[in-house]
Amino acid sequence: MPSFSEEHPRQFSDAVLAWFDQHGRKNLPWQQDISPYRVWLSEVMLQQTQVATVIPYFENFISRFPAVEDLATAPEDEVLQLWSGLGYYARARNLHKCAKTVVDKYQGVFPASVEELADLPGIGRSTAGAIAAISMSIHAPILDGNVKRVLARFHAVAGWPGQSKTQKELWRLAELYTPKERVADYTQAMMDMGAMLCVRSRPLCDLCPIADGCVAKANNEQSLYPQPKPRKELPVRSVRMLLVVNEQGEVLLRKRPPQGIWGGLWSLPELSVEPELEEQAETDTGMSLSGYEEWSQVRHTFSHFHLDITPVKAFVSQGGYPQLLEPEQALWYNLDQPPALGLAAPVSRLLKKLQKSL
Repeated sequence: MPSFSEEHPRQFSDAVLAWFDQHGRKNLPWQQDISPYRVWLSEVMLQQTQVATVIPYFENFISRFPAVEDLATAPEDEVLQLWSGLGYYARARNLHKCAKTVVDKYQGVFPASVEELADLPGIGRSTAGAIAAISMSIHAPILDGNVKRVLARFHAVAGWPGQSKTQKELWRLAELYTPKERVADYTQAMMDMGAMLCVRSRPLCDLCPIADGCVAKANNEQSLYPQPKPRKELPVRSVRMLLVVNEQGEVLLRKRPPQGIWGGLWSLPELSVEPELEEQAETDTGMSLSGYEEWSQVRHTFSHFHLDITPVKAFVSQGGYPQLLEPEQALWYNLDQPPALGLAAPVSRLLKKLQKSL
């Protein structure tokens, strides 16, 4: 039985690697034909998203964009369309921007240093470490959510990991235990342990290779680490979303600004819930509605607020673009033959509901 201590970090990494050899995941799509591009793509997708959810998205992306050059030259709308449903859409915009940077600045070859990788759009220190370690065998620690949980429990590190002091301590431990040999396997092993054993609730401590040295387990305090982010009451915003249908049965979409929620995606025209609907629709878009039907409110929750959406199915008698919308910022969307556009998840659901109602 190993005697774990900071003075002998090799015992920690050896135990983790021995577990990985027997139980670690080795057949995930991004573990095949390993390259910096495939590791980078998977790591960005896996941020705040479960493996099972990511797998089909990753496979679709690789099928459509097999190399970073393919992604760099793709239209943003196509990138966002393939990302639709994964959420946190800034990741997709940064993914596209990063691909262009790698092609333009590095001739399509990802830089072989953590510092240069971390300077690329959308790549932080942990993602840079994962790319370097897994695809290039460079000695680099990582600190994703799974690794934070393992280390916070093992050493009973107090504080929310988003706090500077706590994060600094967790990075120190991550650096301490990351071995110089088999760094790719160790990096994957730590992510696997956090995802498979050291889970948020009811961790499988009896199967953990480092359980004998875990302070949280010794004190039966696994649920206390890592400490959660201090909770705040989420504010609520309310909006009307217009499902405007023309004579051809097409629905009006508007392109959202590149910044902010659903940045760069196509969405439905939004109106305030306060003024009269018909008057506001004409003021905001230049459309005269020939009738409308209000649907039940739906709620979509972001990390920092709730959005209460009141969908309104409405009709216009004349085709063409609404008078007050720029043509490149608006289009009539064919529900039967939809173009390749990035749509926010609640918008996609409303369009499917609309199609069934027509």
